[in-house]
Amino acid sequence: MGSFRSHCDGRQETPFLRKNGDQSSMEPRTRNTCVLVASVYESCALPHVTVKEMAMRARGLRSSAERPEEIHGSTVNENMKLTWRWASHRRVLMALVVFSLGMFSLPLLQTRPEQHVEWHVSPAHKQLVHKYVHSVLEGQCRPRESREKMLAHFLSSSETIHPFLWKDEQLPDDLFLHPPPFGFKGLKVKVQELLRLLPAPDSGPLPEKVSGKCQRCVVIGNGGILKGLELGQLIDRFDTIIRLNSGPLGEFSTDVGNRTSIRMSYPEGTPVHWADTDPHVVFVAVVYKTADLSWISAMIKKVSVPLWDWFFFWQRVPKKIPIDPSRFRLLNPQVIRETAFGFLKYPQPRQHQWGWDQNVPTLGVSALNLASLLCDEVSLVGFGYNMSQQGLPLHYYDHLPMSLMQQQKMHNVGKETELLDKLVKEGVITDLTGGIHCSFCSS
Repeated sequence: MGSFRSHCDGRQETPFLRKNGDQSSMEPRTRNTCVLVASVYESCALPHVTVKEMAMRARGLRSSAERPEEIHGSTVNENMKLTWRWASHRRVLMALVVFSLGMFSLPLLQTRPEQHVEWHVSPAHKQLVHKYVHSVLEGQCRPRESREKMLAHFLSSSETIHPFLWKDEQLPDDLFLHPPPFGFKGLKVKVQELLRLLPAPDSGPLPEKVSGKCQRCVVIGNGGILKGLELGQLIDRFDTIIRLNSGPLGEFSTDVGNRTSIRMSYPEGTPVHWADTDPHVVFVAVVYKTADLSWISAMIKKVSVPLWDWFFFWQRVPKKIPIDPSRFRLLNPQVIRETAFGFLKYPQPRQHQWGWDQNVPTLGVSALNLASLLCDEVSLVGFGYNMSQQGLPLHYYDHLPMSLMQQQKMHNVGKETELLDKLVKEGVITDLTGGIHCSFCSS
């Protein structure tokens, strides 16, 4: 013990002070600087304890360590509460982590360098297009022509499909057989709540249908083929003008016109800044997922979308749509179902944990089916993805190259082009810009 004690006798005074009740009276406190290696040795703070006492004390410490501590019921309950709270917080943290990763990856997936694509239309071709559109507008309108020809070509087509769902409407059971966008499987309560916000079918004259007059519809695609054709004034002469997603007007009105009868879209495709100034415009909402129903309800009620639903939008969505609640419509999923399985002959939807089959039609093709239910004659402009024309811009309002369309995986563009080509060639619909089939071109 001699060597050990001589090592530990080196005490040091530290500047650490201890209060004695009186704040003015403080004394330095002695701190030991030695470290014990074995429990049988005593520290310098206890210099008069014998080795026997140290051994007994060590055995006492060891036995107390082996004896389990008594746990009271209240402590157990507190531990259970803490465990439950931690599990709950962990679920929230995991959801936030997944959401953050998704938000981080979206810009990487969607942001592409915008290549500046120049596109020039020859005056001769522009004149040819204008002449053809004039001939369509000035010709005799034939009642129910497009729908009757559609029924003749596709035996699975139905005359009884209603384009929209209305307030207090009795919904058929088959509407709940498939998930969105083909149905409302598992969403009956949410759909019924939404329908209560919509107008009734007999609430007044429908802006999308004027009875007693043969109606000509034009569905305006967002294709770059519209760029430079200056069809705006001719487009505005159609009875019903259906625009898709966020297709803008304003500075592009020379090419696409100013009027809008119907704006058809889903949350992520809807203009963040509303552009339609027509007071009679109708917004047709398309449902692709559960959160879309909550968004539509919020837009009608002029309230904020619930925070949780924002997590399911892959792109920024509008916080408001500045039109009267009577101007909202909910697209009947049967319209998309008929387009996919009746016209395009896609397979029935399968359950997937991630991603989609290529059996979801583009909004443009579904809009043509909707137009055949609303109008007598159906025309289209701005349709067609001609991959051989690499210089053609993808949209009339940007400079993205046509080649980007080949990178998307949701839609079967080739199959849709075959369908549209058949419908145009057989006179079911009219292609005014010739992007699908140019019936007015010389070659």
